[in-house]
Amino acid sequence: MKRNLIISVLAVFAFSSIFFLSSCAKKKLITEEKQIKAPAKVAKVEKEEPTAKEIKETEEAKRAEKAKLEKLKELEMIKKREAEAKFSHERRVAKFEAESIYFDFDKSFIRLEDRNVLKKKAEFMKDNTNIRIMIEGNCDERGTNEYNLALGERRANSAAKFLISLGISPDRIETISYGEERPLALGHGEAAWAQNRSDDFVVISK
Repeated sequence: MKRNLIISVLAVFAFSSIFFLSSCAKKKLITEEKQIKAPAKVAKVEKEEPTAKEIKETEEAKRAEKAKLEKLKELEMIKKREAEAKFSHERRVAKFEAESIYFDFDKSFIRLEDRNVLKKKAEFMKDNTNIRIMIEGNCDERGTNEYNLALGERRANSAAKFLISLGISPDRIETISYGEERPLALGHGEAAWAQNRSDDFVVISK
């Protein structure tokens, strides 16, 4: 009986020890897990005030960026003005070439109504001193080829002399005669012939 009691006490003690050790191990494991999972506290870093040198460098960088943007805007404006000037010049060149002068039958003198046209051409050439022109003399189909080539040359020379009298250098003017070879209007009546008795003007260098 006494022996059985001792055995029972030892059994209870052993069981209690195992239970106690198991509980301690579990608590230790949970504590370690919490320590692993718990985020490390980040030390609070105080923001430092910028130094005078840093402030100066920042201001200089801002000024440089502003100057760069202003320079880009200025370049864009210059390109825009150049494009507009080029377009305006090309338009004036096109108008210069589009206006011809005309002659009476078998004549080479400049008619009164065409003198204003030549005066405008002289003004354009004075405004654009880098250009040179070609004056092309033309005739209608009446007359021989040889005669019309000579007449076309006299007509081109008449326009050249008039421009020279207005102050245009002879070095800036060339002449050529096409006679009846390049008619503007096709036909065999006065309406077509009147259009073919002309001087045409071409800008040969810009």
